[in-house]
Amino acid sequence: MRHMSRTFPSEIRTFADRLTGRTIRQFTNYKGHSHHLYFTNPGWFDGGRRLLFGSDRGGRTNLFSVHLESGQIVQHTDADMPPPPHQTSFLSASVNPRRDEAYFWRGHDLMAIDLGTDVERLLHRGDEGFHSSMTNVTADGRFVCTCMYEDLSARFAVDLLNGYVGFREYHEARPSSFILAVPVDGGPARKVHQENYWIGHINTSPTLPNILTFCHEGPWGDVDNRIWGLDIDTGRAWMIRPRREPREQVGHEYWHADGIHVGFHGKSPTRGGLFGRIRYDNTNLLEATCDQQTGHIHSNDFSLIVGDGHAAPQRKPLLRLWRWAPSTFDGPRILCEHHSSEHSQQQHVHPRFSPDGRTIIFTSDRSGYGQVYQVEVGAFDDLPALEEK
Repeated sequence: MRHMSRTFPSEIRTFADRLTGRTIRQFTNYKGHSHHLYFTNPGWFDGGRRLLFGSDRGGRTNLFSVHLESGQIVQHTDADMPPPPHQTSFLSASVNPRRDEAYFWRGHDLMAIDLGTDVERLLHRGDEGFHSSMTNVTADGRFVCTCMYEDLSARFAVDLLNGYVGFREYHEARPSSFILAVPVDGGPARKVHQENYWIGHINTSPTLPNILTFCHEGPWGDVDNRIWGLDIDTGRAWMIRPRREPREQVGHEYWHADGIHVGFHGKSPTRGGLFGRIRYDNTNLLEATCDQQTGHIHSNDFSLIVGDGHAAPQRKPLLRLWRWAPSTFDGPRILCEHHSSEHSQQQHVHPRFSPDGRTIIFTSDRSGYGQVYQVEVGAFDDLPALEEK
């Protein structure tokens, strides 16, 4: 399916953060919500010149991109997302690392779209009675990996995008779930893992074509193990960073740029908050304590980490940076205010470093509507320290 692409003039607004002076570029400025992709999914394409985002415009939700220099906006899809309980979101969209093509769920349909021509292709139709989850593309660009889990909305109230309604109930129900590898050039999907546990957060290694991580969803302290590795060639699954004491929590896992190490954060009942890094084969664990609220975190390696949590005691909505020093972390330093309500998943801040580490993209509804922003990183030592009490 193809539609006539629509282009829109730049909506860029540039201003200095009032606390740090860092330059912030607001890429979208529309009276409707916009958001970048989930923080584990890089949305850059066209040689890094354009960034994908989802946006509610004209009463519908579609996929757009913005040229990072000129600000020109292009509308790539011309449809809408279905209503609950089969609602899907462009948060879970992903970009092929080998060509300018993106993948997303539209209800039960897994779609591919050529980002140059905006021609859509149906890659796979999901099983009836199941919901879809995150998409991610293998490092060689050959497969879209995703998962599906049993639809239990007839048993209890479910609205996972808005307030995590049904989150604990889903965990306790142990729904049937499976992971798919779907060829991007057509052909049948291959079921590479299946179990009776709620599976989510499919994250493919950016350098190892056969390796991905997935998680057992649910309250972090209650799941049997949060982070899992999977070899899609053999189907072998293994625990990554198993729990070492009761009620210990780790999560928000993501790949470092090397595609070898997985970053995460969490909390130990005896040691407090922590940052961590571990190889995908569950070796070479490195952890450091972090006593501040972190929220979602991201980093390209272990040297500099960004978090979006609300700082105590005033619950300040800030982006914070921590720097590896090298046996502990300096910080946090205040990078900028984000002021997001985080009312729904689409308005979560989800900060992510650019590939060169010079900027961070994030979403905020500070203006009343969710918009996509970029902030310069600059020198860590120039940033004010955050004192939490």
